[in-house]
Amino acid sequence: MTNTVHKSNLTPIKYADATQSLRHVFVRDLMLDSSIGIYDHEKQAEQKIRVNIDLSVTEDSTPLNDDYDNVVCYEKVVNGIKNIVSSGHVELVETLAENIADMNLIDPRVVAVRVRVEKLEAIEHTTSVGVEIERRKK
Repeated sequence: MTNTVHKSNLTPIKYADATQSLRHVFVRDLMLDSSIGIYDHEKQAEQKIRVNIDLSVTEDSTPLNDDYDNVVCYEKVVNGIKNIVSSGHVELVETLAENIADMNLIDPRVVAVRVRVEKLEAIEHTTSVGVEIERRKK
């Protein structure tokens, strides 16, 4: 019997960078029920989605002091995504991804974000379909 190792299909993001004092904050495989899609049957019932997010965060020159308020908190990121998803029907995964990116770029410490939104039950004989976007502050 061969051991199969599951590898993520999410493209690794190279945002963490010591030379630029950037920290990498991420959430992997957030599974949610979402009202999403353009077809009538998608508007009638929620469907499962998976969200992955990577944030490039500037590190402040002041010490962390093991203080929650001195970091971009992944729990707040997750709660923000949940709020967006539960706020009502969205037709396009692209729109959902953009809304998630915009929410995270509001934090002045976040300089870049990559968001992947996958619909897990949309197309028969696939694991998922969706979109991945990357946005940076200008």
